[in-house]
Order: sequence, then structure tokens, then C-alpha cells
Amino acid sequence: MTIKTKFLVDVGVGNIVEAWIESQGFDVLRVRKINPKMSDTEILKIANKEKRIVITMDKDFGELVFASKKKHQGVLLLRLEDATSIEKLEVVKEIFSKHLSELAGHFSVFQNQTLRIR
Repeated sequence: MTIKTKFLVDVGVGNIVEAWIESQGFDVLRVRKINPKMSDTEILKIANKEKRIVITMDKDFGELVFASKKKHQGVLLLRLEDATSIEKLEVVKEIFSKHLSELAGHFSVFQNQTLRIR
């Protein structure tokens, strides 16, 4: 039995990306539908409890994971501050097609057309 990767998608990532991930058959929890004002710490807590990878555009997750040593199941930080929804979607499609199996348990940052996985 294959366990499908599960995601918790932060508000800034956008509806189009959330909908596409769901359309690919993934289990997606959307922060915007739970509580759009949820704290980053609370997002990580839910993601850990439900074994979900967080997809976010919020750089504060780096602080939580590295400086505060918060446990996580995987974080994908998209550094796409001025990107349109379609540009974000293209990046996520590319990451999923090439690196999906590497995301769990790692802190990954996409910036300047490059994905760094730590």
C-alpha cells in the first residue's frame, strides 16, 4: 500500500495552486478554509499531527524550523514574492514532477529558479 503525500497549504500560496494539488489526488488541507489568521506555530502543529508537508510563501517558517528547532514533516518555502498565480502554479508543477519524493522531512526553498533541499 502506498501512502499518499499530504499537504497543508498556507494562505499566500493561492487557490489555483491548492486546487491543482487536490486535482492531482493529494490530500490537501487549506489554511484559508480553517483559519486564514492562523499562526505559523499552529500551522506547524497541525502539519506535524497529521503528517503533512507545509507549502508556504512565509519566510518565518525558516526561523521556526532552524532557530527555534520546531519539529516539522517537511516545509516547501516558495520565494516568489511578485509571482502571479499562474507562475506559482508552474513552479509547483515543476517541483512536484521532479522532486516530490524528496520533500517529506526536509526544509526546501525555491528561489531564483532553484530548489534547495536541506
